[in-house]
Amino acid sequence: MTELQRTITHDEAASRYVLTVDGVEAGFCAYREADGVRDFDHTVIGQDFRGQGLSGPLIKASLDDTRVAGKPIAASCSAIEHFLNKNEEYKDMLADA
Repeated sequence: MTELQRTITHDEAASRYVLTVDGVEAGFCAYREADGVRDFDHTVIGQDFRGQGLSGPLIKASLDDTRVAGKPIAASCSAIEHFLNKNEEYKDMLADA
């Protein structure tokens, strides 16, 4: 079985992180930024890509890049909130933490 090529890029103009699988957009993690806080408010994995464990790596990459940028976060998206509950090492990034 061939390994699929996964890429996550930051589309700053659209305020989202985009996951592509073999060159096809498979999902995204969108945010709004205000007062220096990046509020992740919507995470989507396309219908054809669901059930493949893609949301975790997408969220992780989004948060890792945000940490490098030195920005605190808010989690308006339930998928981000769920990820934070399972990955305590990211909770220090919360703006209200």
